[in-house]
Amino acid sequence: METIGLFFTEHFGWIQNPVVVARQMLAGISNGMLLFLISAGLSLIFGVSRIVNFAHGVLFMLGAYFALTIAGFGPESGLWFVLALIAGAVGLFAFGAAVEMALLRPLYQAAHEFQLLLTFALVFIVGDLVKLIWGREDHAVAVPGLLTGSTEAFGVTFPTYRMFLIVFGVLVAIALWWVLHRTRWGILVRAATMDRHMLGALGTNTKALFTGVFALGAALAGLGGALAAPIVAVGPGLHVQVIIDAFVVVVIGGMASVGGALVASLLVGIVNAFGVLAFPSAAVVLTFALMAFILIVRPWGLFGTPE
Repeated sequence: METIGLFFTEHFGWIQNPVVVARQMLAGISNGMLLFLISAGLSLIFGVSRIVNFAHGVLFMLGAYFALTIAGFGPESGLWFVLALIAGAVGLFAFGAAVEMALLRPLYQAAHEFQLLLTFALVFIVGDLVKLIWGREDHAVAVPGLLTGSTEAFGVTFPTYRMFLIVFGVLVAIALWWVLHRTRWGILVRAATMDRHMLGALGTNTKALFTGVFALGAALAGLGGALAAPIVAVGPGLHVQVIIDAFVVVVIGGMASVGGALVASLLVGIVNAFGVLAFPSAAVVLTFALMAFILIVRPWGLFGTPE
């Protein structure tokens, strides 16, 4: 019993400190909101086109580099930061549309292996282009002056920029829900996730729909990269961990479910935040343990449906 008591004291003694719990909860939610922007686009792309986009992580990385370039004109300026966010989203929207039309569209009727190989090749191609343009070293983006410092929330002091990420993520989630459930385009997207072949037979221009969805997914990833730029090291390897976490989120939430991506992103963010406190040397394992548990209980994910 004494050994068990020492174990819980060592690994879970922080539970008795409500300030620590609240701070880690907020940290987990802010990280989860960033992860949602990436995984929501990945989930949408798979739901409509059935493409497992291995290149989604480099889209996130490109968004961060675009933000780095634009923000460099006016360090710590709110206006330039807004322009950097716009550049990350709009630039990746255009890039995603070009990739879908030029590279992926000819492969829709091909075997899935060719689509996987193409997106995997894009990881190396874009990675090398990034090194040629921006170099191999890591870069930092300054937090805009209005979002520096700390804010009091739930009885704890928390970085203002992290609070901004939470609020911004909530607004994006609401906007995405409105687009998917209150617009004709969103209805077509949801119909395509159920039966894209029938949608095409009914006269819908599925080519334009596929392009729009891929571009939207790329824009969400680029926006996530631009938002993450002030709190991460912007370097050529930025995409590696991001794409792993994004796939974990999509598997947990359910393929093609944006709502599942939101819930799963928050779960993964919170598990990571508290895992660092409980098991610092094995925190990354907890995410995969959570995924394994979900797959055992619901192999199609929390909000997914069996094929």
